[in-house]
Amino acid sequence: MITPFYFARRELYLSMNRLGRHITGAVLDVGCGSKPYQHLFSVTSYIGMEIQKGAKDGSMEADVLYDGRVFPFRMEQFDSVLCTQVLEHVFEPSAFLKEIHRVLKPGGTLLLTTPFVWDEHEQPADYARYTSYGLNHLLRANGFKIVEQYKTISDGRCFFQLASGVIYKKIMPLSKIVRFVAFSATFPLINFLGSLIGRLLPRHQDLYLDNVILARKGPHYGA
Repeated sequence: MITPFYFARRELYLSMNRLGRHITGAVLDVGCGSKPYQHLFSVTSYIGMEIQKGAKDGSMEADVLYDGRVFPFRMEQFDSVLCTQVLEHVFEPSAFLKEIHRVLKPGGTLLLTTPFVWDEHEQPADYARYTSYGLNHLLRANGFKIVEQYKTISDGRCFFQLASGVIYKKIMPLSKIVRFVAFSATFPLINFLGSLIGRLLPRHQDLYLDNVILARKGPHYGA
């Protein structure tokens, strides 16, 4: 409860856990970071890939680096692709999704998440926010069939998560001791109130935090 990203991370983790049974065989984690979800999947192989310019980040556990355009894998190599909170950092999303389509086996699975309401982050490489309809169209146009699609944090927690993100950025430049005190005093209270109000207020499907989509590779683009 002390983390400023409690609501977002918890909901994404629950989504990965719930949909994890669909991630099978040989898996490619695109934009893997520290591979936070790897332990949730029972798979034959798990390869994490990151863009080359982010390789100096010590928190990353990538097995393979790529140039940001072409995935260094053969056609139809993977049974499943995981891509969480990455698409908003891709300047050419159609080309990116075509690469995912290329390396997936026929009928292969894509598990994709991307934010709808979120502050700018990892600047300047933050290029887009996707509505559920825009994301659905983009995936279908690039050869994917939607199996399941839903929205996370479509209640009062959304506002508290955004507030936490703003406060986090204000606190981070402070000294380590001040940060510790500020974190301890601020985020548990915000997360508690957000949890309470999220239960009391009705959901609103037009304002939410993240998109979660499970899709299958179709036979061709536009399928």
